[in-house]
Amino acid sequence: MCQFCDCENHASGDYVFNPKKGRREFILDSLATAGGLAASMGLSSQAFANMTPPEDEVVRIGYLPITDASALLVAHAKGFFEEEGLKAEKPTLIRGWSPLIEGFAAGKFNLVHFLKPIPVWMRYNNNFPVTITGWAHTNGSGLVVGRHTGIEDFSELGGTQIAVPYWYSMHNIVLQMALKNAGLEPVIQDQTDPLKPNQVNLQIMPPPDMPPALAAKKIDAFIVAEPFNAAGEVLAGAKMLRFTGDIWQNHPCCVTCMHDQDVNERPEWSQKVMNAVVKGALYAQENKEEVAKLLSREGERYLPMKAKVVLKAMTDYSPDHYPDAIQHKDWDIGRIDFNPYPYPTATKFIVEQLKETLVGGDITFLQDLDTDFVTKDLVNYDFVKNAMDSQNAWGRVKGVNPDDPTNRKEVFKL
Repeated sequence: MCQFCDCENHASGDYVFNPKKGRREFILDSLATAGGLAASMGLSSQAFANMTPPEDEVVRIGYLPITDASALLVAHAKGFFEEEGLKAEKPTLIRGWSPLIEGFAAGKFNLVHFLKPIPVWMRYNNNFPVTITGWAHTNGSGLVVGRHTGIEDFSELGGTQIAVPYWYSMHNIVLQMALKNAGLEPVIQDQTDPLKPNQVNLQIMPPPDMPPALAAKKIDAFIVAEPFNAAGEVLAGAKMLRFTGDIWQNHPCCVTCMHDQDVNERPEWSQKVMNAVVKGALYAQENKEEVAKLLSREGERYLPMKAKVVLKAMTDYSPDHYPDAIQHKDWDIGRIDFNPYPYPTATKFIVEQLKETLVGGDITFLQDLDTDFVTKDLVNYDFVKNAMDSQNAWGRVKGVNPDDPTNRKEVFKL
């Protein structure tokens, strides 16, 4: 059994990273930027765009084993879907973003969490009818480095290999902004190719593979969602270099997504789904220790991590413990928080920054995107707002102006 997660994919102490395999995974993910994901599933781009989910009332959740999925998992575990009169299948754990996207596209799932930039690519590059219906969480990510590197600051990352979970991720955006701010150049090349002293090589890696790859010194750092940063610290001897929530205050990472057909043709059903999801988010915000144990290997086993790792990922955010990784003590954030409302300013910021971010594949479609149009077209604000209003949620989450709860200013300080 693996020491990093509850699986047999990488035996403890025997993990070997295969650069060629990593390259193939990179190719699969970069195919997405040119409609290649549809081809990889044996579908034409038009067929991909026209796929519709089955017409049933059962909530079918697909998720990656990260704390980003907490609101969905808590809603299932606590029976919040049933409270809304809905049937919900046991959530299906998926190990990578590409297969989760494929499952959602094929109608296997009708409720998922995606890294926020993913539905941007799906809707505007592949014409897939996906709608963001809320935020899955805020903050909840970080950049960890291997102790073998001796790195203490972003400026020292030159010449290193860093793993990111997906090209279309908040992680990739924030990392590259921080690297450029430190005078470094992000590149995407084979791991065996030489790097200049000021270059940092980025590669795609599924979150569960990151801690063992770092422990085996096959990569120097990774940036990802929890609990894999905590696993890196506890099990792979990693150092937390910086929390992303300390760079972008109360930032979104994953978002909850549904099919357009459900949102547009089944508004009552969609409202009930989001009522349950908001209940799950509020419960996670207000009961982090309990939720950590619930999600863990010793609890309901939604996540393949021991309770001590998930608990650290949910609660360990002390400026005394992390004097360098936390530079904005006055921001009053947690290591992970749960505010489901999808602020338009954050969507606009992400789309604008994606245009300046290095990714694998063609990004031509991004250059023509009108950010104001995307904020209105990609997101449904009604269901989540109705749920938050009915549950008196605005005063129960962080990062909300009580006088104007549906608007905010994005704060980004490196």
